[in-house]
Amino acid sequence: MNPFSTAYNSDKTDASLIEEVLKGKKQSLNSLIQKHQPYIYNIAWKTIGDPIQAEDLTQEALIKIISSLNSFKGESTFRTWAYRIVWNHFLNQQKKPNGPFMENFDDLGNALDNTPSFDISDDEQEAKKEEIREVRLQCLSGMLLCLTKEQRLVYIIGDIFDADHNIGSEIMSVSKATYRKKLSRARKHLHNFMQNKCGLVDKSNPCRCHKKVTIALDSGMVDAKNLLFNRKEYSTFQDQIEPQANQLVEESEELYAELHRNSSFKTQFEKKNFLQSILESPNWRTNLNLN
Repeated sequence: MNPFSTAYNSDKTDASLIEEVLKGKKQSLNSLIQKHQPYIYNIAWKTIGDPIQAEDLTQEALIKIISSLNSFKGESTFRTWAYRIVWNHFLNQQKKPNGPFMENFDDLGNALDNTPSFDISDDEQEAKKEEIREVRLQCLSGMLLCLTKEQRLVYIIGDIFDADHNIGSEIMSVSKATYRKKLSRARKHLHNFMQNKCGLVDKSNPCRCHKKVTIALDSGMVDAKNLLFNRKEYSTFQDQIEPQANQLVEESEELYAELHRNSSFKTQFEKKNFLQSILESPNWRTNLNLN
């Protein structure tokens, strides 16, 4: 269940699990981690743009949450308390994505303008629809990386996960007015770029995903046999939020958010959770009094 939804009703479950964890129940700790890990990981992935480094960030944030559980007094919801730790950790991390990426919208715009476009037939578009979606998702991810780190986080939580100003301001530890202002500024930078460049927003714009797929495949930017974002086992952010997203925004803003909500959301992991080996170590079992 989306922890950033106003309809989130798992606070009691969180509280019960924490109470059991503090009594030494290992399975309850596993349940708590598995419940929140996918959301923390996908925030990390969108923030850093690198799926491998996102695993490290997620593990680091979860360790901070777990090691601080004894200090959780229940004065706020666990959601607010835990994701405030996530927010601060991600905001202060110094990692950068591996491989080439653009740090600002001017550079990204110039790179797109200078990348050759090739028209392909409707049949070719159908045959390469998976690769075209990969190009789209890579580009949307690249747009987020052009925002400042704080703007990325506020946009992910506020527009992609659709957190309202009550939840967002609590996580950021700022006033509701400040949260709205920061979200508005992030939207403005992202939307201005998309409005002028992105063919998904306006078909008259020069950059169209299907026109870039040929060069993307030829250059190796997209590996058709090993897609990074467009994988069958992935869900989407849209699948993880409430069916009715917040409509109290302008129609155009909702369109931009909808595009990003259809980005890949990783739901399954090779291990039950990133901390399995740590939780099974004698030191952690002793520190947390786990049984």
